[in-house]
Amino acid sequence: MIEATQLTKRYGDTVAVNDLSFTVRPGTVTGFLGPNGAGKSTTLRLILGLNEPTSGAVTVDGVPFGTRPRGLRHVGALLDAQDVHGGRSPVAHLSALARGNRIPLRRVDEVLQEVGLAGAARRRIGGFSLGMKQRLGIAAALLGDPPVLLFDEPLNGLDPEGVLWVRGLFRRLAAEGRTVFVSSHMMGEMEHTAERLIVVGRGKLIADERLDEFAARSARPSVRVESPELAVFVPVLLAEGDAVAVRRETDTTVYVSGLPAARIGELAHEHRILLHEMATQTSSLETAFMELTADSVEYTAGEAATR
Repeated sequence: MIEATQLTKRYGDTVAVNDLSFTVRPGTVTGFLGPNGAGKSTTLRLILGLNEPTSGAVTVDGVPFGTRPRGLRHVGALLDAQDVHGGRSPVAHLSALARGNRIPLRRVDEVLQEVGLAGAARRRIGGFSLGMKQRLGIAAALLGDPPVLLFDEPLNGLDPEGVLWVRGLFRRLAAEGRTVFVSSHMMGEMEHTAERLIVVGRGKLIADERLDEFAARSARPSVRVESPELAVFVPVLLAEGDAVAVRRETDTTVYVSGLPAARIGELAHEHRILLHEMATQTSSLETAFMELTADSVEYTAGEAATR
């Protein structure tokens, strides 16, 4: 289990993490989301003791991770797949990690087999694609068979087969009772992988809840209505109350929020409005995320920003 309590990290005048408190529990894949510059990578580094907090604390299974000897037995992490010596082979790289953490060397062959790199075990890492390096990074995280696992953007560079494999791996690890914490910008994959979300913006906590709860509270479902008589029908819809909103897509298609499809159908029948099509549109995780973090985006497209 990972517990952060009023965690804060400042770099001069910049506050990267701001009074952040959350708990990542075992048995669940927890997604870690936020716009660029939200403080996700800094938070992961604080968890691993790679940076010291300005104030507050973060523990792994009750103690700061940096105080544990042979850390790979307790936490496995992939922060940057490119951060590996290109002149080494996967066997040499993982063997060095195993010796430093007193992990049996048989685990090297086991994890290389698990991530699909057994056939490239003695090739130079410098010739690997990003996807292969991601697999090697996952192998290193699994090496000590740890109860807690952290992954920062683990899907970058993976092909569709690799993405499906990682999705299944994370679910299996959580089903084994491990704590699995995954930072990613790929909303579609989080929607299929994570059960719980921790969402941050500008270093502050925005949400800590189940994925379905997050989507439900941050975006209203809408109904797509297609009709050749929208000039007559839209005023009828809006007359149903201030909560009703109508967004036009084309001259014959609108999206209606604030009214269920059944009521829209009743109104069309009552006013003899011809409908060609009507379908409820459920909100995606990406839509919910964009709505809830809109005020936390540091830079938006079209801005001339300097740093």
